[in-house]
Amino acid sequence: MTNEPAPDPTNTDVGVGPYPQPWPEDPRFDPALLADGDRRNVIDRYRYWRMDAIVDDLDARRTRIAPARLQVAIQNWQHDFNIGSIVRTANAFNVELVHIIGNRRWNRRGAMVTDRYLHVVHRPDEQALAEYCSSERLTMIGVDNLPGSVPLESTPLPQACCLVFGSEGPGLTEAMVARCQQLVAITQYGSTRSFNAGAAAAIAMYQWTLSHASAARLEP
Repeated sequence: MTNEPAPDPTNTDVGVGPYPQPWPEDPRFDPALLADGDRRNVIDRYRYWRMDAIVDDLDARRTRIAPARLQVAIQNWQHDFNIGSIVRTANAFNVELVHIIGNRRWNRRGAMVTDRYLHVVHRPDEQALAEYCSSERLTMIGVDNLPGSVPLESTPLPQACCLVFGSEGPGLTEAMVARCQQLVAITQYGSTRSFNAGAAAAIAMYQWTLSHASAARLEP
């Protein structure tokens, strides 16, 4: 079984219905989804696939762009709704790993179940993340409009990096800033002081893909 929420049989506008007989023999397909239809929020490529088969395929697609590696870290101090949104965006860009820093429990509502197709890990504090990134040779890039930050749009991002985001409002902690090798900020032209954290994360991940992830968009 997929462990997904049961599809609503009256909702014919989302996803696809039962697969016509004869069913494909590919083991990646889930018999329950073939029989009942697939109402999940997945791209057409993964319709009717088992969840573990989707994760395996996503992992394989990430290895195709090595040594380019993108991971994301999110500080979780306020049960911020934006965390789920950032996780959902990380899924869209097929990020290698998502780190939740601080509180183990995080607000999953905005993730829209996409966290089940990602590798999400917990780190207790800033030092634990820094030690992991050092061991993996990932450059920690803080995304926040703090003094000393440089424009994201004109700054080359490392091929192997971990983009680090703070909670909505307070942003990155001083301890996290001290462990980042660089700070970048998104140039703004209006009156607001800062971007929504979820929007900023989406812009930063997309900026990285412009240089390093073109192969990830190719079909095998």
